[in-house]
Formats: sequence, C-alpha cells, structure tokens
Amino acid sequence: MIGRMQEMNQLERMYTSERFEFMVMYGRRRIGKTTILQEFSKTHKTIFFSAQEKNDALNLQDFSRLVQEYFDGNFISNFANWEDALNYLGRKSQDKRIVLIVDEFPFLAETNPSIKSILQHKIDHDWKDRNLFLILCGSSVSFMLDDVMGYKSPLYGRSTGSMEVQPFDYLESAAFFPNYSEEEKLIAYGILGGVPRYLNAFDPGRSLRGNLISEILAEGAFLNDEPQTMLRMELREPAVYNSILEAVANGCNRVVEIADRIHEEKSKCSKYMLTLQTLHLLEKHVPCGEPNGSKKGIYEITDHFYRFWYRYVFSNKSYYSMLGVDKAADEIMREINEYMEPVFEDICRQYLIRRAKAGTLPFTPYTLGKWWGNNPVIKAQDDIDLLALDRKGERGIFVECKFRNRPMAMEEYDDLVTAAEAFPDVKEKMFLFISKSGFTEAVKRRAEEEGAELVEAGELYG
Repeated sequence: MIGRMQEMNQLERMYTSERFEFMVMYGRRRIGKTTILQEFSKTHKTIFFSAQEKNDALNLQDFSRLVQEYFDGNFISNFANWEDALNYLGRKSQDKRIVLIVDEFPFLAETNPSIKSILQHKIDHDWKDRNLFLILCGSSVSFMLDDVMGYKSPLYGRSTGSMEVQPFDYLESAAFFPNYSEEEKLIAYGILGGVPRYLNAFDPGRSLRGNLISEILAEGAFLNDEPQTMLRMELREPAVYNSILEAVANGCNRVVEIADRIHEEKSKCSKYMLTLQTLHLLEKHVPCGEPNGSKKGIYEITDHFYRFWYRYVFSNKSYYSMLGVDKAADEIMREINEYMEPVFEDICRQYLIRRAKAGTLPFTPYTLGKWWGNNPVIKAQDDIDLLALDRKGERGIFVECKFRNRPMAMEEYDDLVTAAEAFPDVKEKMFLFISKSGFTEAVKRRAEEEGAELVEAGELYG
C-alpha cells in the first residue's frame, strides 16, 4: 500500500491503548478508507462488517452470521434485534482485544436511525469498560459530521478519535508511476489528482497519452463518466452542480460570474456551491494575508481530476465523439501546459509545506497562498503565484512557479521582484523560483548574486 503511514499509525495507537476506543472515519468515495481498514485488519483480530444499501433486517442478518461465525465458528440463527447482537458481541469481547469495523455506516443508519441510540446506550452502559475498538466508517461526509459526531447526535462526545481520509499529495501520487519522467508525473497528478482509485486506473507501464485515451476518453472507461456518477450518488439535481463545476473549470470563479454563466440566481448558486464545499469539491480562496471574509474571494475546484474532466470531457463530449479519441488526446496535450499552471502552483505549495515541517525554510509561514490585487508601484493589478508571510508580516517568501517547455527567463524574475514591491511592510524579502524546465544562465547568475533560490521539478520531493 502506497502512503497512509499517518493513518495506520493513528489506528495502531488506538488499538494498543488497552481501553475502549471509538474512531469515526470519513472521507469521500474512492479515497481509500476501506483499503486502510483492510490493511489494518491483516494484523489484528477484526470483525469487518460492510453495511449495504438494503433493508435493516437483511443487514442484521449479515451481521448475525458474521459475528457468530467469528466467535463460535458457525451460524445458528439471526439475532432478534440489534440490541441482542451487540449484547452478544460485548459478552464475547470481555477477555481479548476485539476490533469492530462498520464500513459504510450511513447505509445502516439511514434504514434504522435508532442504531445510533442503541450504540450510544451500549457505549455508556457496557462497552466503555470492555476491551473493544469500535470504528464507524462512512463516505457521506456530511452524515458522519452531523449525524454521528454532531451535537444533536446520540453518539456526540462518545468518539475517542476521528480521521478524515484525505487525497494523496503530489509526492505520494508520483509513487504510482515510478517509470514516468518528472514531467509525466506532474501531468499525471494534474489529470488524476490524489484519489487512489483514480491513480490506480492508469497503467504505469503505458504512456500518459495512452492512458488518457483508454482510461478517460474512451466510451465505457471507468473514468469517462466518473464525476457524473459520483454526483448522482451524492446529490439531488446533479444538473445544477454539473453546470457550476463546468463554469468554474472553465474560468468563472466568482459567484456572479458563475450565476451569469449558468443562468441561475446568485442566491441559488451560493447555496449549491456551499454543498460542493462540504463535499470538498469546491474551495474558496482569498489573497494571501487577507481575512477569509475578503470580497476578493474566488472559487476553485479542489480535485484536479474533476477540474480536468469538467474542462475537457464534460465540456467537449459531443465534439470529442466526432473528433475521435486519438485527436482529442492530441488536442488536450497541446494545451496541457496552460491547464497545468494552477496545478503546478498547488504542487509547489505542497513542497513549501513539507519544507516548513522539516524546518528548511527561513521561517515557519503563518499564511501561505496565492496573492492578487493592486500593485501601487505599477498602478495595475498584479499577482504572486505563492506568498509566505511570518506572523508579524515582516518576513516574506515570494515564489514564482513556471510550468513551461523553456527555461525560466529574466523577464519572469523581474516580474516577481516588481510584484513584491506591493508589500512595503515586508522588511525581509526572499525570492524562490520553481521551474519545470530549469533556468537560463542569466537567471542562474543573478540568483546566485542576490541570494534567490532556484528549484527544478526533480527537487520538488524535498
């Protein structure tokens, strides 16, 4: 299993505590929650129950068979109700450490809402004194947050730990393609993002273009309609959400722009966009150093595969069907550098975070992100790909990120130095340039003279 050491370590810490533990695990579909739990189960005594979308009686029947075969080696009969099933489990786990995993818990709770109260009663009156490790896992993030951990939930305050399983970062995603060049690894992450199921869809022995054709553009391929499938599973009125995501993927990043693009009222758009934020598909960004409520906020799709899919596949479905998958792939790859620019900025941001954690930056950033706004020096709008400021705003790292097929030239060096003049209060300014294709000799000489740092693609693992 690639990555997930932090998640495995947390599970292991809770397992070895020798007291009752209750973890709530959640994260979007395809993110790898079940894989983590299956890997953990390989080395521990585990009852692994996967709830299914069927009625409560059939789920209880499946659970009855599972626990009886686990403890007694055979199945006698169904338990009459969940109270009896959980009482049996409690009695059997008195003398040894038992892990009970309920995967896709929302399927169980939606058909039998009382299961939450039943579990709460068992925890309060029995299990808190048992050597039991309970894990409830679910893909419905809103359900796990509100109906399991929320203030109004019967289970509120009972969990001893929680885990939101996140997508892989670039560093982890690159490990899926050990034979790709640095540029190919970057583009693969830009196309697929960090969702393990999507990364596994590409064959690491096949070319990037070949994978794009066979696993995304080809009719019937798993990734050809995946975002649409996921939205249908999670949301009502997927058409409105599709329209919003398509608009954002194609450059509309303010509520007014999105509303105009999809011909919906601004208030309706805001409501739907809030739901997409809850699902971690959309995120609001403000210029680095400004409060979250800044009116300069813009929206971006957080998942790189969704951004790619809505920009290319969804927007051009009819066109690509006439063009053919080979020519469609060629057309996409011709403009991939432009598409990759914000992805590369995200990869560079991850790189800075890793360096901050390792203590290899001049200071630990208090704020880190993209900046845009008015530059009084040039009396025009300006932007900085990445800006890191310390707590007092007196020290800053100004970063230029370039994903181009030529070495970074002096003009781009000058652009960043000019943009930094919009921050006169930053007394100590450091410059960092990150380029996919390296740097001209003139830029290398100037950087050495001025103490600027130059980083190439192959160094982004630091």
